[in-house]
Amino acid sequence: MKAVYKKELSSFFRSMTGYALIAFLVTFTGVYFMLYNLNQGYPYFSYTLSAIMLVLLVLIPVLTMRSFAEERKSRTDQLLLTSPVKIRQVVAGKYLAMCTVYLIPNLIFCLFPLIIKAQGNAYLLADYCSILQFFLLGCSFISIGMFFSSLTESPVIAAVSTFAATLILYIWEYLTDYLPDGAAANFIFVLAIGLGLAAVIVHVTKNRFLGSAIAFLIAAAAIITCIFNSSLFEGLIKNLLGSLNLAQGFNNAAFNQIFDVTGVILQLTVIFVFGFLTVQSIEKRRWS
Repeated sequence: MKAVYKKELSSFFRSMTGYALIAFLVTFTGVYFMLYNLNQGYPYFSYTLSAIMLVLLVLIPVLTMRSFAEERKSRTDQLLLTSPVKIRQVVAGKYLAMCTVYLIPNLIFCLFPLIIKAQGNAYLLADYCSILQFFLLGCSFISIGMFFSSLTESPVIAAVSTFAATLILYIWEYLTDYLPDGAAANFIFVLAIGLGLAAVIVHVTKNRFLGSAIAFLIAAAAIITCIFNSSLFEGLIKNLLGSLNLAQGFNNAAFNQIFDVTGVILQLTVIFVFGFLTVQSIEKRRWS
C-alpha cells in the first residue's frame, strides 16, 4: 500500500494536476474570504467554506476521475489485477493519495481563522470544526468518485457521474422535503422497497423462494403495522432518508456552530462503504 500511495501522490505533482487543484481551491477560497470575512466583516470562516462548496463539487470529480478509469482505458490495470499486492491495499493507497492532495488546501485554510482573529473577533473552535467537517465531507465525495472511476474506462463519464452523485447528496435535504408525509404514501413506498429488495436477492442468490419469503414478511409486517398503528408511517421515508444527509454535519458546524458527531459517523461510514464497493468492483473484473 505504501508503494502505491507514493506512486499515486507523486503522479499528481509530476503532471501538475495536484498543484492546479490546490491552487484553484485556495484561490477561490481566498476570493470569498476577502468578500465575506474581510470586506463584509463576517467573523465565521465557515461562511466562506459554505460558499465554495460548488467549487468543491467540481474539483472532486477532476481529482478522482483518473484513479481507476485511466488505467482501465490504457489496460495498465492488468498489472494491478495480476500483482501480488491485495486489491484493498491498492484501493487504500490510491484513496489516501487523493485525500492527501485534498488535505493540503485544508491545512492552508487553518490560517484564515487566525487572520480573522488578528482583525478582531473570531470563533476559532467553530471555524476549525467547520474545516474538519469540510475535509471529511470532501473525503466522502472522494470515495464516491473513486467508486465511479472503477466502474468505467472513461474518465469523463466517471467525472460526470461523480458530480451528479455528489450534487444530489449535497442538496439531499431539499430533495427529501418533496417526499410525501401521508401514511398511505409511505405505506406504499415501504411495500415498493420490500419488493425491490426481494428482487435484488433473487437476482443475486437465484433463490426465488428466499426472495418471495422476504417480500411476504415485509408486506405482512407493513400491513399489520398499518392496521394497528398507521400513524407510524407518517413521514417515515422522509425521516429515514433525511438521516442520510451527508452534508448535515458540515451545515451544523458552519451555521449552528455545533460539532455533529452523528455527521462524522455517517461520513466515515460512506467512506468505508464506497471503499468496500470499489474493492468489490475491481475484484469482479479480476476474476471475470
